[in-house]
Amino acid sequence: MQPLRTFIAVDISPSVASKIGKLVAELRGGPAKVKWTRETNIHLTLQFLGDVEPERTPEIAAAVAEAAAEVEPFEVVYHGIGAFPTLERPRTLWIGVADGREALCELQGRIEAAMTEQGFRPEARQYHPHLTLGRVRHSRPREIAQMLEGREDFHAGSSDVSEAVLYSSELGREGPTYTALARAPLGA
Repeated sequence: MQPLRTFIAVDISPSVASKIGKLVAELRGGPAKVKWTRETNIHLTLQFLGDVEPERTPEIAAAVAEAAAEVEPFEVVYHGIGAFPTLERPRTLWIGVADGREALCELQGRIEAAMTEQGFRPEARQYHPHLTLGRVRHSRPREIAQMLEGREDFHAGSSDVSEAVLYSSELGREGPTYTALARAPLGA
């Protein structure tokens, strides 16, 4: 069987997804070439695992469940727009986290520790919780900053976080398709 491209994430509420979808529809007409994230695919990644043999998913799911059980459910407020590495040299456009950052970082840290025990390498960079709006394919200096001007204070709303989800990702012509392999309730 083929390895599964996998990651662990937190889902967002339909209302947050809808607000972001409307924002992306407005930004789509800008001069920069951006591969926008489909509204149905917007999530908050906790850890990317890469290619995993399908027979390993039960043990990974069990480790995620154990880590998630150590964190109580919480709320996240999504606010602000930015870019990695910077707005002047953007590669990834994102929506930030205003409230709930501490709890997200705790959940991510526990999951990362559990995945390290499963043989996965921890992320080299410090965790920066965000929702990916799109990946910049081509833009001139300042195009992105001009496109986002006046939207820096964008409020996407809030979501209750009550579970972590182990997903597989299958790449296709229209972008990736995500399939939930396991759900791990928080505080269980």
